[in-house]
Amino acid sequence: MPKKILNGKVIKDKNNKTIIVLVKRKYSHSFFNKVLTSSKKYHAHDEKNKYKVGDNVKIIEAKPFSKRKKWEVINK
Repeated sequence: MPKKILNGKVIKDKNNKTIIVLVKRKYSHSFFNKVLTSSKKYHAHDEKNKYKVGDNVKIIEAKPFSKRKKWEVINK
């Protein structure tokens, strides 16, 4: 099974080697036919502390780095 890749925006970079990425997605409601937006935060591993708040990044599923960190940054 292929690993998921998500696009998002860095909203927090205070922790060492960790960034928090906000991923937004739009979908159509099946009954009301309106476009809805949902968002979710992911903790991602950033080995070199390279990414700062406001950067758009791609994250990929990875082995667990810690309790909440199961994603890794692949590039901008």
